Amino acid sequence: MARVPYLNKDDLEESDQKMLQRPANIFRALVNSPGGARAFMRNGNYLLNWSKLDVRLRELAILQVGYLLNAPYEYSHHLQIGQQAGLTDDDLRAIADDTAGRKTDLSDLDRAVLSAAREMTRDAQLSSETFSKLEAALSAADLVDLVLAISFYNGASRTLNALQIDVEEPYLHLLEKFPLRRSKRASG
Repeated sequence: MARVPYLNKDDLEESDQKMLQRPANIFRALVNSPGGARAFMRNGNYLLNWSKLDVRLRELAILQVGYLLNAPYEYSHHLQIGQQAGLTDDDLRAIADDTAGRKTDLSDLDRAVLSAAREMTRDAQLSSETFSKLEAALSAADLVDLVLAISFYNGASRTLNALQIDVEEPYLHLLEKFPLRRSKRASG
């Protein structure tokens, strides 16, 4: 159960109600701080809708962050987004395998993206070796957007975990099919 109330449109000032056009639990919780919710949504909106970074690579990075941080809300939602972006079931399973150091069929670039997400999540750094691999394959703009995505979704995952935001019913089956390393809460 979430640690803050889930608000509805009628709980908000009229000027803030548009933030709940999509009444997902994440937004229903964050609108307890309308200004904070707006800032969060601006950053997320850029990364999801305006960045030129390949969406498949972006989703691999986000999923790696969610997997490492055992963030069921972020992970489950981005499993669905990742599938829509072209990630296969094998790709999604490969995240856990690559994290554990097992061989996968992922490309060198995919593995470099996962390494970057792991390094930045675990160590708050990006090694020269991983950066060089990414730099050889991505434009400077894409590289910056990848780092921004990893950073943003580290913060988002930690926020969702701290507030114990519940995973909505339509996403729970994804957590069963692609489980986290360990689940601290059954529903989110």
